[in-house]
Amino acid sequence: MGQTSQRMTDGSKEPVEDNLLAWLGKSNYRRWVKLYDFIDTNYPGVFVPEWLFGGKKHGWGLRFKKTKSFCTLIPERNRLVVLIVFGKKEREEVETIIHVLSPSVRELYEKATTYHDGKWLALPVERDAVLNDIKKLLQVKRSPVLKEKWS
Repeated sequence: MGQTSQRMTDGSKEPVEDNLLAWLGKSNYRRWVKLYDFIDTNYPGVFVPEWLFGGKKHGWGLRFKKTKSFCTLIPERNRLVVLIVFGKKEREEVETIIHVLSPSVRELYEKATTYHDGKWLALPVERDAVLNDIKKLLQVKRSPVLKEKWS
């Protein structure tokens, strides 16, 4: 999933907004904010976002988790990646909506590796259209508390 240099690998300090904007670039930072706002609006008080450092290989990621992982936003150089892990029941539900996802997201989902703890889907968010697919996939993970207006 890209070279080590593409990730934020300085473990001595958590990323802050200015770092993210410079690292992601304007378009990807805007997508980051949209995803963050979507989660915050639809799942108020459910998740406390937590920065995790995965070492020099994986760098920083912003994880949203309650009792189980919801998703992780991973800032890469000029790119945003969203990691979603689907358990068995969630994979069955994704199969019921897979036909409404864009072909590129469908292909990435089908090629994603399934481990003992679930299917790990890493989605590069390179176009705004991918945001809508992520929204649908996150709703498979957990039903929204509130319905949000996706802007």
